[in-house]
Amino acid sequence: MRDDSGSPVLETLSALPWRRFHTIAVLLFGVGWAMDAFEVTLIGNVMGALGVRFRLGPQAMSFLLAAWFIGLMLGALWFGRLSDRHGRRRVFLASLVLYGLATFAAAFAPNVAALLTLRLLAGIGVGAEYSAINAAIAELVPARARGRAAAIVLNFWPLGSLLAALLAWLVLSALPADLGWRAVFAAGGLIALSSAWLRRYLPESPRWLLAKGRVAEAQAIVAQITGEAAPRLLPDMVSRAEKSTIGALLRHHPGRLALGAALDFAEAGGYYGLFAFLPLVVLPALHLAPNRLPLFYIAGSLGALIGGLAAAIALDRLGRFASVTLFYTATALATIVLAFATGFGASAIMAGFTLVNLLATASWIAAYPTFSELFPTELRASGIGASVAVGRIGAMSAPFLVAALGAHSMVAALLLLAGFWLLGALAMAVWRAAGGIEGRGMALERLAPGKASAHA
Repeated sequence: MRDDSGSPVLETLSALPWRRFHTIAVLLFGVGWAMDAFEVTLIGNVMGALGVRFRLGPQAMSFLLAAWFIGLMLGALWFGRLSDRHGRRRVFLASLVLYGLATFAAAFAPNVAALLTLRLLAGIGVGAEYSAINAAIAELVPARARGRAAAIVLNFWPLGSLLAALLAWLVLSALPADLGWRAVFAAGGLIALSSAWLRRYLPESPRWLLAKGRVAEAQAIVAQITGEAAPRLLPDMVSRAEKSTIGALLRHHPGRLALGAALDFAEAGGYYGLFAFLPLVVLPALHLAPNRLPLFYIAGSLGALIGGLAAAIALDRLGRFASVTLFYTATALATIVLAFATGFGASAIMAGFTLVNLLATASWIAAYPTFSELFPTELRASGIGASVAVGRIGAMSAPFLVAALGAHSMVAALLLLAGFWLLGALAMAVWRAAGGIEGRGMALERLAPGKASAHA
């Protein structure tokens, strides 16, 4: 099999059968992603306890969420560029260490100011994870399994969410409220640091090394993956990568960047708005005790597992366009159904939340591989980071909008969230109508030729 890259090293990476290395890489990236989800879900589960401890109202609690989202935005932008400049491996190791330390330290936060600062730092760590992990997994797995592999890694997110919800439920039920949330943060930080220790065995991306002209290192890693000598590639055949900047993305790939930003803005606003809906609207409206809230997240995480598996199957069978459009549209419709189920009490809200979370998880898990593979290697992490940064604007604004609208009407708050999902479906339709490429089964170098394949 020969792809348009013209490089025997890149051909080998694209055409490989699935090997033990790929399974280990998916598991180690997935474990880190599960810890990211653990951290994200954690704050929602303990929000009620934090509100009691620090005497916070809905708007004040929204600032805790906002600090996290600002960190995500900064981390995705900064570390996306660093990942393209200094490599995927350094960033995906540093990201876990940063947010693991910040989360562990949050267990000892004496006041709201300290907690806000630590949430900001933890968010920066997870933002770095978004760009480095999505770039690395796309560049390491065979072309025909790229969508499925990326979706399996991302599907560790609902596993982490389920773990966080179960831990929060058990701890908050067994310990005094002020001690319980601290124990949950400490456990999350320690698990994240343990994951970083395991991930150190993963190699650098050979595609990134080729883009940087480090041919011998790329050959050695391909030989490690295949278990045999890699095809020879002359050093002078590889061009140096263009400096990774947002300007380069806007000049050469504006449509691809617009699609990534629109899909991420829509899913982040809809997804995080949904999770803000529970502690900021449902909890006070139904007068639920804080230790009841994790039960909603447990049910939602079980639904999310099903949704993530559906995305993993659909991406390489139905294709990127059909999968993303289908899931975003279905999530919008399910959110509308949830809006009109809110009048039937906590059980109906829990069932509706589970369905929406199932479809929402399928949506964003389908979206990330779709736009991640559209950027060339030397700009991939920057493109992902810029898309995620725009998405965090939606994520950051959604809790405030949900809190404001939810104070008057739960239905209005949910209809707003449905609008986010419809925006993503519209963006995908525009991409298809404009002749946007379908990436299913294609080598990365055919999707987005870059410096790593400039010698072709």
